Amino acid sequence: MASRILVVDDEKQYVHLLQVNLQAEGYEVIFAMNGEDALEMVSSKKPDLVILDVMMPRLDGFTTCERIRQFSAVPVIMLTAKGEEQDRVKGLNVGADDYVVKPFSATELIARVRAVLRRARKDDSVLGERFFQHLDLKIDFARAEVWKGDKPVFLSATEYRLLIQFAHHLGQILTGEELLTAIWGPSYKDDKEILWVSIARLRQKLEDNPHSPCHIVTRSGLGYLMPAEVTGSSVKGKKE
Repeated sequence: MASRILVVDDEKQYVHLLQVNLQAEGYEVIFAMNGEDALEMVSSKKPDLVILDVMMPRLDGFTTCERIRQFSAVPVIMLTAKGEEQDRVKGLNVGADDYVVKPFSATELIARVRAVLRRARKDDSVLGERFFQHLDLKIDFARAEVWKGDKPVFLSATEYRLLIQFAHHLGQILTGEELLTAIWGPSYKDDKEILWVSIARLRQKLEDNPHSPCHIVTRSGLGYLMPAEVTGSSVKGKKE
């Protein structure tokens, strides 16, 4: 069966160019014109590879890639007119597998596509689920939405990233240093106060009783965790 490739670009000429060249190599091509549609297609169409432009309306490529990485291990090639090292590094840091700078030759791109697909087949990762549920808390990773019961919870970008660290490490104790490094970067690894404040704010939004939390629990002297075993039902990655 031919590999399915999702092309995400708001410039029609590039979509057409990629479609023609990829189909000539025997690939099935689907496309989206913005990041929000791309997230839906990754979830529903299960492509084998995503070619993702950076400069797009609504959601840029970096944000789209970061959202994809919350629920899918699909390989991603970033496609952009920006060639500066800092942008290449940013793309890789948010989960891209490769980076191609516009303008590019069709030969170069096809070679990159083949290499990334070959690595993906060798490392056949198990994909995560789009939805996560812990008691009355639900996360939609594709839309970056959080619900408590039937009510939406509005989190800042930092609060959301902190929450998904716990969701992706269910039942594991995360130290303050690990959380600070993952969310704010290595230079913040000793800044405990910013972590305390952020966790307190998150608990205010998620917990029925922030002083007796069930979603984000402190383990004195060790760190924090989202318990895998709780009173009631706790389901990781429950699909709907």
